[in-house]
Amino acid sequence: MKTPIISRRSWLQRAATGFGALALHDLVQAAQSPLAVKAPRFPAKAKRVIFLFMSGGPSQPDLFDPKDYIRRMHGQKITAPINTNEVRVGTDKFLALATLGAVRPRGQSGMMISDLLPHTAAIADEICLLRAVHADNNQHQSASLQFHTGVTAEARPSLGSWISYGLGAENQNLPSFISIHPDSDTRLYGSSFLPAAHQGTKVIIPSSDKQSPIDYLADVSGDAKAQRARIDFTQRMNKRLLDQAGTDACMEGMIESMETAFRMQTSTPELVDISNESEATKQLYGVGGKDTDKNARACLLARKMSEAGVRFVQVTLGGWDHHGDIRNALPKSCAASDQPCAALIKDLKSRGLLEDTLVIWSGEFGRTPWSQDLSGTSPIEKHGREHQPESFCAWMAGGGIKPGFTFGETDDFGFRPVSGKVHLHDLHATILNQLGLDHEQLTWRHLGRDFRLTDVYGNVVKEILA
Repeated sequence: MKTPIISRRSWLQRAATGFGALALHDLVQAAQSPLAVKAPRFPAKAKRVIFLFMSGGPSQPDLFDPKDYIRRMHGQKITAPINTNEVRVGTDKFLALATLGAVRPRGQSGMMISDLLPHTAAIADEICLLRAVHADNNQHQSASLQFHTGVTAEARPSLGSWISYGLGAENQNLPSFISIHPDSDTRLYGSSFLPAAHQGTKVIIPSSDKQSPIDYLADVSGDAKAQRARIDFTQRMNKRLLDQAGTDACMEGMIESMETAFRMQTSTPELVDISNESEATKQLYGVGGKDTDKNARACLLARKMSEAGVRFVQVTLGGWDHHGDIRNALPKSCAASDQPCAALIKDLKSRGLLEDTLVIWSGEFGRTPWSQDLSGTSPIEKHGREHQPESFCAWMAGGGIKPGFTFGETDDFGFRPVSGKVHLHDLHATILNQLGLDHEQLTWRHLGRDFRLTDVYGNVVKEILA
């Protein structure tokens, strides 16, 4: 393993002057923790990240990247720029499928955004649109795994875990990494061979007051003093066992997690409660809305978590897998997510948090410019779009990213990048760079070699940096 980013003694010296709100006892405890605050390797533009994951693959032709050729050829067979050995189910006819609704220039930047995303259109000058992102796999699970961990078929540390390992937790009473409504695949927020303290904590939006947003969080003892005594006794026993066993990452992680869980019992219930938010804020996000309520609560909670010091917050907003009837399905997905996601940017900016919070919006891949007909007999009005990892759109905001800027272009089909190509390894390298971390230096020794998020790839996309 590489040497720590900053020594404990040096960290304590800095913390004594820079984090005066912490008592000396807390500073010593934090310095001994895997979640202790670590200094970035170079000046950072961002302190924290919010990742809005549009699970299923949003249709970039309909939302951000319309093509005139496809519009003119709607319903007609086109010569697709694809190897015939790669043909996927329901796309054998290669019928051009025109954009659903209008995609217009927005804001002073003239960024192209669909009428289906009116709230996102209103923040066009705050975001940076990447129009030539690409990945390596056309299957949901493998593509999602690559977006979250850098690989398509292994259990590797997730993006949030690498960031937690590199920078530690801003708030020692909370996890450094939280995943709201995560996918069932725990690898998407797991820590793999990194210490267990860096794995994501699963959070759900409760459907009733009796349901806890975090599993096993409730203190059933009802007596904080007795609970503290039990934890102290258990920790002494655990540490004695650890001394006998020697280095054991799993045991160390459990010891740290138990201590964090105790602190969370007092700090988290208030944090996940949005009842104390103003009505104006709730309305901004769409809390209580028929289409928006679930995602609004998730995005509002992401802001609260970030504001409280959670280093990496991941929010999964599903429903984007439109293989059929995209003309009816896509507007519903947009209606459920557009307002909450745009509200997050507005809210962060109004609170002075956007400047040092990096927000990423993306799916695991995009959709094809030609239609997909799974039945083989449906009229084109009922067709959908197939998976497209060759190019798709994502946007970023805050954290030193250039606002009101569009980067990348695809061919006349909207299929392959022709400029501004950004691989997921490049995107990961750029995210780490904005946090003051060098993706080539943030490593962990495992199975005889140094592993990193970007493996042996990745370049910082300097063109999008403010």
